[in-house]
Amino acid sequence: MVLCAAGFTDKRMANDPSEKQPPAALGSPSEKPAGASAEKPAAPAAALPKPAAPAAPKPPAAPSPPKEGPVPLDNELVKRFQARFGGKIRESWTDRKQSILVVDRESLVEIAEFCRDDECFDYLVDLTAVDWPKREKRFDVVLNLYSFRKNERLRLKAYVGDGESCPSVTGVWSTANWLEREAFDMFGIVFEGHPNLKRILLPDEWQGHPLRKDYDILTQDTAWVRENLGIESGQ
Repeated sequence: MVLCAAGFTDKRMANDPSEKQPPAALGSPSEKPAGASAEKPAAPAAALPKPAAPAAPKPPAAPSPPKEGPVPLDNELVKRFQARFGGKIRESWTDRKQSILVVDRESLVEIAEFCRDDECFDYLVDLTAVDWPKREKRFDVVLNLYSFRKNERLRLKAYVGDGESCPSVTGVWSTANWLEREAFDMFGIVFEGHPNLKRILLPDEWQGHPLRKDYDILTQDTAWVRENLGIESGQ
């Protein structure tokens, strides 16, 4: 009787629909809808870019062309001067795009007036000198001119020997007054006709002219320095 009862009980339980099976575990394959594809694996991380190759060294710069030197000048300006003054125009050339005329020293004032009145070079920018101690005509007296009307520059040069005087152009351009005094002070060039030719940078009692190339700048005028400054050397 015991075995029959046990068998009956097992049979009833097997046929009883109220006895439910335990739910399937969450996340099991049986939970996926039919026809769903399997999850794709994650794409591998993109490879890091390779570092750029170093730039090739630049080739050395080509050597710059030599600077333009003096070039003979024979333009309309020069022809007008030559037609007016003939051989008083000694040389003509251009250097760094500037016209240069070498003129006769004794004719400097006449040529300067022509520059101002006929060629409209109404502004004397500078007047200075250059010392060439081994040359027969030791000094260049240099006048740099400018024309406001033409926006053009012109350089005049006159060769002056040591001990020779140079005509003053103060009557042509008033600014020459101070410029000629400076050239006298520094180089010892005498400008004939200057209204008040005396030193402008150094004391009147100073001996010598400092921009002459044979002037010893280290000794200076030791007598003046001793007398006026109370020391033995200005250096």
